[in-house]
Amino acid sequence: MEAPYQRIAAELRRRIQAGELAPGDRTPSTRALARDFGVALATAVRALAVLKEEGLVEGRSRSGTVVAATRSRPRRRPGGVELTRERIVREGIAIADAEGLGAVTIRGVAARLGVSAAAIYRHVRGRDDLVRTMADLAYGAERYPEAATLGRRDRLELVARTLWRIYRRHPWLPHLTPLGRPLPLPGVLRHGEQMLLALDGLDRDPATVMTTEVLLYAYAQGLAVHVEREAQALSATGLSDEQWLGTQGGGMNALVAAGRAPRLAKLVGELGPDGYDFDLDRLFEFGLQTLLDGLGIGDAGPGRRA
Repeated sequence: MEAPYQRIAAELRRRIQAGELAPGDRTPSTRALARDFGVALATAVRALAVLKEEGLVEGRSRSGTVVAATRSRPRRRPGGVELTRERIVREGIAIADAEGLGAVTIRGVAARLGVSAAAIYRHVRGRDDLVRTMADLAYGAERYPEAATLGRRDRLELVARTLWRIYRRHPWLPHLTPLGRPLPLPGVLRHGEQMLLALDGLDRDPATVMTTEVLLYAYAQGLAVHVEREAQALSATGLSDEQWLGTQGGGMNALVAAGRAPRLAKLVGELGPDGYDFDLDRLFEFGLQTLLDGLGIGDAGPGRRA
């Protein structure tokens, strides 16, 4: 009897070979496959792993799994290649980057690496251990310059932009834990230490310094939550932000015409035919500067007061 993951793989293989899914097209997400076929996420992950082994699909950061442009050779199974904890963790990160954190399971990672789940358990204690180590590695990948080379505001800007870059690269990270439950991991603490280095000598009480650090974390993490939400919305609807807004035009125009939002109507008119370009990166930068201005953080060096 055909296993569920084989049945899913066979159906996707048929769609690809029939041209229903063309090169570059996104395959259904693991969440969609699990729902449509009535299976667990791990089963859906394993089905996609089979197609990746065959060279029919490939993972792309923030795009999920797509049909490969050309049929490549199947990935070689580890065989004589050493299976290490770092290799397992990096594979987990690759899955999370492409499919979301919910797709990361011990069985799914094992399928991607072509080994048994038992082999994975010899290196990690379980999924929680795997995810924590993934987060530590992702947060810890960035390095900072020496202490004396940056002023206070420059360093705070650097830390915020570094966190934003990490979240952009790994959209699942902002969703991992609530702000009030920070992970006690070396990779996470490195960024906090850099913030406190910048805030050292600031003429404020300790509680205010701590609140400032938390607020900067909250700003980067809170805005970054929308990176994965946008990717999920794109996957669920197949529409870009611009295309989705186009579908809402009729309803919005009706509200404006009814006089329900006169100020919005005036602003939209002033924006002109090009409208408003929603850009998360630009929004992040504008908000960062506004936040630091509001906190009264100047350009003083680490040893001077701002």
